[in-house]
Amino acid sequence: MDVLFVWVGAFFTICIFSFLYKDNPFYKFAEHLAVGVSCGYYVNIYFWNFIKPFVIDPFKTGDPKSIALAIPPLILGLLFFTRFSPKYGWMSRWSMAFLLGFGNGVAIPRIIDQRLFVQAKATMFSLWGSGIGFWTLINNWIIFIGVLATLIYFFFSREHKGSFGVVARIGIIFIMVGFGASFGYTVMGRVSLLIGRVDFLLRDWLHLI
Repeated sequence: MDVLFVWVGAFFTICIFSFLYKDNPFYKFAEHLAVGVSCGYYVNIYFWNFIKPFVIDPFKTGDPKSIALAIPPLILGLLFFTRFSPKYGWMSRWSMAFLLGFGNGVAIPRIIDQRLFVQAKATMFSLWGSGIGFWTLINNWIIFIGVLATLIYFFFSREHKGSFGVVARIGIIFIMVGFGASFGYTVMGRVSLLIGRVDFLLRDWLHLI
């Protein structure tokens, strides 16, 4: 059975790599199968983690309170399927509106905290004083200058000339360094996946290494 799984994995890996030559039926087959398996996996996860404990089990218990709490989400969930009906598709907007409103209400405070308050707190440190290591002090000054220069670059109410323009150009450098680091991290992540697949083909399938 393990040998079968190895051959199946190798087949689909080669199907995906075949896209490097050109788009072909083997790649499309592997791509569609991956999407289908992913959808089936998530449907299974959602059923056992949400539908069964929060919708099916309350009706099995017969507890009126549990049933009352399960009915509203059940109705909102069923309204999503009205999208398949041209006549009643508009009813799905109620569920979508509730989902977006509730989701935004939960997400916005967290995003503000993580991307504003936490980021601002990370720049609040001492720039001089005793008890601070030399390299720590250097790092603090680099962060301070980088944040200040970047904010000045996005200050468009004043023309970027003179000393103001110099600081703005320094901000561009910090922005480019940030973009480069993010891009490099993404590339390294993809390269890591490639290395893992090539290692699988050479080690587990062909036994060359």
